[in-house]
Amino acid sequence: MVQLYNLHPFGSQRVVPCRQEPALFCCGRDVLFVASAAASCRVEVFAVRDQGRCEPLGSFATLGPVLRMAHSHAGDYLVTIEEKSKATFLRAYMNWRCMSAGSSRVCVRMVGHKMEESYSETLKEQMSIVEMPLSDPPLCISCCPVNGDLLVGCKNKLVMFCLKYLVINQNLTVLDFERSLILHIDNLIPAEVAFCARHIAVTTELDVLILKLELVQQSADRTEQCAHRVSTLEKPVSGDEGPSTHTLPLEVDEFIVCQKPVELLGEESKLCEIPITLESTELPTEDTKCFQVRYLLFRRFTPDQSPFGFCEETKLHSVQLLPVYQTGSSVTAHEETESKRELLSLFCFFSLPHVGYLYSVGKLVELISTYQYSEKSEQAVLTPQFLHVITSENLQCFTVRCSAAAARDEDPYIDTTVKACPPVALDVCTLRMQLFIGPRAICHFKNHIILLTKADTEDITERRKPARRMLSRKADSIKSRTNSESEPGWNLYIINTVSTIQLYREMVEYSKTYENVKTESCIHLLSEAHLLVRAAIMDPSFLKSDEKEELLRAFRESCAFLGDCYSRFDTKDYHLALPYYRMSGLSMAEVLERLVSEGDEIQKYERGFIFYLTHSLNEDLKEELSKESANRVLQIFYLADPLQLPHILCSPCMRNVCPSTAVKYLQKVEKIMPSVVLTLTKAFMALKMGDLAMYEHEMDSYKEMLCSNSENTIPQLLVDFWEALLVVCSQEEILQELLLRVTSQYVWRISNKQIPETKPLKTAEDLINSCNHFGLISPWVTSIMSVGSPSDKDYCEDISKLQSLLCSQSINIASVLPVLEPLREAGNVGLTIHVLCNTRLGKYEEAIDELLKTCPDVAVLYAQHELKDDSRAVWWNKLLPELCKRTRLNGNDCPVLISSLKETLSVVAMELELRDFLSLLPEDGTAAFFLPHLLHCSQRKLVI
Repeated sequence: MVQLYNLHPFGSQRVVPCRQEPALFCCGRDVLFVASAAASCRVEVFAVRDQGRCEPLGSFATLGPVLRMAHSHAGDYLVTIEEKSKATFLRAYMNWRCMSAGSSRVCVRMVGHKMEESYSETLKEQMSIVEMPLSDPPLCISCCPVNGDLLVGCKNKLVMFCLKYLVINQNLTVLDFERSLILHIDNLIPAEVAFCARHIAVTTELDVLILKLELVQQSADRTEQCAHRVSTLEKPVSGDEGPSTHTLPLEVDEFIVCQKPVELLGEESKLCEIPITLESTELPTEDTKCFQVRYLLFRRFTPDQSPFGFCEETKLHSVQLLPVYQTGSSVTAHEETESKRELLSLFCFFSLPHVGYLYSVGKLVELISTYQYSEKSEQAVLTPQFLHVITSENLQCFTVRCSAAAARDEDPYIDTTVKACPPVALDVCTLRMQLFIGPRAICHFKNHIILLTKADTEDITERRKPARRMLSRKADSIKSRTNSESEPGWNLYIINTVSTIQLYREMVEYSKTYENVKTESCIHLLSEAHLLVRAAIMDPSFLKSDEKEELLRAFRESCAFLGDCYSRFDTKDYHLALPYYRMSGLSMAEVLERLVSEGDEIQKYERGFIFYLTHSLNEDLKEELSKESANRVLQIFYLADPLQLPHILCSPCMRNVCPSTAVKYLQKVEKIMPSVVLTLTKAFMALKMGDLAMYEHEMDSYKEMLCSNSENTIPQLLVDFWEALLVVCSQEEILQELLLRVTSQYVWRISNKQIPETKPLKTAEDLINSCNHFGLISPWVTSIMSVGSPSDKDYCEDISKLQSLLCSQSINIASVLPVLEPLREAGNVGLTIHVLCNTRLGKYEEAIDELLKTCPDVAVLYAQHELKDDSRAVWWNKLLPELCKRTRLNGNDCPVLISSLKETLSVVAMELELRDFLSLLPEDGTAAFFLPHLLHCSQRKLVI
């Protein structure tokens, strides 16, 4: 859906002082090129100054009428398709700026022509025209804005020319091209092409195909093969869509053939049945690049239908690839030059007469926005901030979502509680529909729009309507936009768009009209204002902009306005209040001043505001609220979420709260919902007031509440408190008491399968990392638990905490043995607890017996971890004999025992002398089994 607002993105306008009627025009850097109508065969050049003032720089003749024209920012060259004697020519105009200095010298040369040293002086002072002959007439052109490479569309092929910088001497570098790659596409006649960063968009009358040329890694010996080989990278895939568009028969007089509309994205676009063959044409060198084609998007449309038949003017137009560059942080970017720009995101736009489509084709291929026009469009141009569309009577300005998509590509923290950005799916809107008489063509240049208009008494649509013909891919060559003789009534305007700040201010003012009426409209307009500023900040020119500081202030202000909306309004996206306020840079006190009316105790507070306050207070911010602000927060939570009061009062931000006021609110809540936490908070406030009597009373109440439960039922809050004390406790007597208490609670919960009533504040991992009394859990314990029963997973945190305590050296095992007794028969949990206790008591042999009996596969792992130093002899005194004994009894039926025996033999062979090791081996053992270990033991002795 497209929403309509009546804003003013267009400012003043001026008339470009052209001598002849314009046929085509394009912009480049700081200039405007205007190709005159057929009779004059000239290109006029104008310098674009402040406020859109145009000053003529000069003009130069062309070979014939200009059919297509484009300027490359990289290399600063102009490329044209010109017609003469019914033949078309591809030409590039280099060093054209010397024309403005009064030089009339021109050098015409063929592409790839070798430059001699003797030309150095003359080349500096003359314009060079590079002619690029092609085997087929050129139909359309596009220059890559990143590196200046040129793409030319011909019948059944696309030809890529690489821009080359030829160093003649230290004072002169000359531009030239090298034809590097040809994409052969059967039965395709391109109407328009767009080229950017090895991405190619090509349209026919009703089809759009977007490709990417990807580098292929190759070895040196394949370089020459790659340079000359012609290889089909994709074969047509038959599907259910019927015959391929590219194999349609020639025109038939009796009927019109139409195909189903198709949209294929990403990998699916390979199914478009358009085979592409690459032919490398550059000279093979060590730096020769090999490419392969990746299909990104294919879309096929059908002609508009009406009760009167088909609309024959249903054709695609205005295909464009728009790059957004990575220039560091979008808000705090560091200085970068144009040469260091990195592509961040890429967008593709194309349009039908009544609807336009904007796709993201960078990291993810997806449709971002659809634009429905109020009347038939003639041409459109996409910018990072707007989409400008001309119809027969209007210049329309739409908002775009490029900055929203690019921001998410740039910053992974967007869409979290840290940062936010309006969604890519936000409805686009029309900012303005400006009336003009007969708009014909449009282009965009910085903060200017160039618009060609031509008044005519005829109906423009009927006048430009071609003769009726059947739909076919075999179209004629693209014709010039205007072939009629010069007629009066034309104008070439340069329209200044208003500054970002000015339009932003207007949007903010406009949003206030919806503030108390239409919540969503207010949020929508403020989101548009935010995206407008964000797009300006992401523009590379932002770093050198005079409005830099003002734009940053506007960005923070827009975040604050959006935070206000999500705080004040009852919306499903209320949680966005938090990230927007964070991006605004406002303190909590400043947010309170914006949203809370002084002395208003019956004010309603929405979810977004409470969400923001709750998160801000619970995240240990360094900000300390004043007494007045803290009391205001207290009042807000009493009205909005009274159960949160005890938690809010514990925040460091609330250090200055009035304790008597806090107690008053806590007492009101206690009458409705008494709790242990609330009672402790009241006791804490009593201490702050110095009221010891009240403190003792609340603590007595607290003890009564605890004792009212059964003997072993301890609130999780108290367990959290004991665990917190363990982190800081240093007195041995108190330490052992605390360890006994938490151990008792863990055992009780595990044995009774009791889950804590509230989520524990710290996990086992948290305690291991923060408290020395919780040790790292031994690997053999983890191994045993990995095959535990599913029911143990419900109490895994308590189990892990108990095992961690027993793995440490702090707890007195003898004192906790009675407490651990209920877990003796508790499966794998009981096994680990019992083995840990025996280990801590030095009863290694009993531990090994128990493991060999229940989990023999863990016995060696246990020994490797526990049998060290003084206990190392247990390897050969206990583990080895036991394994030999059990293996003899079970034979080959227990591979686990055999594997454990081999590992044990390997360890013992490294520890004992050969004679001692031999004495341990069973007399009835198989020699082949023990011999490798004996050899290993003897060889170790020789090495020593």
